[in-house]
Amino acid sequence: MSFKRIGVLGGGLSGLSQALKQENLGHQVHLIESSKRLGGVLQSINKDGYLLDYGANTLSLRLQRTAETLDSYGVLPHAINANPEANKRFIVRKSRLIALPTSPFSFLTNPFLSPWGKMRLLLEPLLPKGKSAHDESVAQFITRRLGKEALEYCMNPFISGIYASKPESLSLSNAFPTLHQMERDHRSLFLAFLSQKSRLDRLPKTRLISFEGGMEDLIIRMADHFKGEVSLGCRVLEINRLDNGWKVLAKNEDQSQNEWVFDEVICTLPSHALTEISWKNLKGSDQISGISETREYPLNLVYLGFDASHIKHPLDGFGFLVPERENLSILGSLFSSTLFPGRAPEGKVLLTTFIGGEGKPELTQLEDEQTYELVLSELSQLLGISGKPCFRHLKRWSRGIPLPDFSMRGRIESRDSIERSNPNLHITGAHLTGVSLPNCIDGI
Repeated sequence: MSFKRIGVLGGGLSGLSQALKQENLGHQVHLIESSKRLGGVLQSINKDGYLLDYGANTLSLRLQRTAETLDSYGVLPHAINANPEANKRFIVRKSRLIALPTSPFSFLTNPFLSPWGKMRLLLEPLLPKGKSAHDESVAQFITRRLGKEALEYCMNPFISGIYASKPESLSLSNAFPTLHQMERDHRSLFLAFLSQKSRLDRLPKTRLISFEGGMEDLIIRMADHFKGEVSLGCRVLEINRLDNGWKVLAKNEDQSQNEWVFDEVICTLPSHALTEISWKNLKGSDQISGISETREYPLNLVYLGFDASHIKHPLDGFGFLVPERENLSILGSLFSSTLFPGRAPEGKVLLTTFIGGEGKPELTQLEDEQTYELVLSELSQLLGISGKPCFRHLKRWSRGIPLPDFSMRGRIESRDSIERSNPNLHITGAHLTGVSLPNCIDGI
């Protein structure tokens, strides 16, 4: 393997992971980021004693390769496990919180589904493999295999919690390729779960982790391990293909410009940023617009702190999700101070609530005070809140989560076409790999 000078564009989790990977292979790596910090959407701030995560609140560690990667970067020794109570998850049904079943007995007695809904779920192992040749939506797949009620009260809120989207909008093979493969290999999802083959590369037990300083600590620890050059506050203006390399032109915050020449470029910039760059001498440059066609709906995160004595619900779980059929404004809420220690001052609790997304993007345009009042009203009904919040904070994301919808395959095909025509240019990121943190870390 020959030594290369590699420029990695974008300092989010995908970019930092790529930079570390290439550095470990012995290359000279230069990481270029437009903001004044690394991490992208992974941001954690401490405000009035409350620790707030602006992006992901947890990392679900399921795969052996992800654990090995993080361990090689010296990250895992600093991880903290979620409170065991986080295994308990709630959904809203008939305007009250219902804990999802965690055992066969609780499945039988739990009212999360009607008796017919449970019976339909149990029929799944008897169903034939799907014959559809085209890619299904997540909604079509779940309805076909598990029934409409499972779609409405299981998958719908689950998709809302992950993507702030709807299962009708997402491509099964892109959003949940494992489910797609499970049916192909085993005919039945239940039979696949029983198969040892489906457990390959999985850890014996999934770990739900964060860090003492929030999820941004993941970025800080990884950045400490990176020894290459980092340029912050540099927005890429132009990428020029040369005979034997790539020239990258970037503008600093003071309007001065930097210019570098690399043997290879790895671009992890958000999809919308790709069309803001001037691509020079790029073969198949018309394909750039195909990569950038990503749906991202606005999303607001509302943080409310309360005296613990003012909430009747014990907050004994991860949080709750709201099925679309319940006709509420909020998408769900995390019991943040239950999940990990140090998220709220002594005697206080912290709730992180989500509003907007594909279903109701217009709610993200409400004024701050209207947003707080709306969220407090619905939380009060569901959790039995009697007092006013003693802490309030609002984070607005005008661009939310890049969706693994039916256009994702086209994005990947456009990327592959560009890479085939332009050796030593690689384009990746959450809009192509999926938004899960392990996917961003592993670069798949």
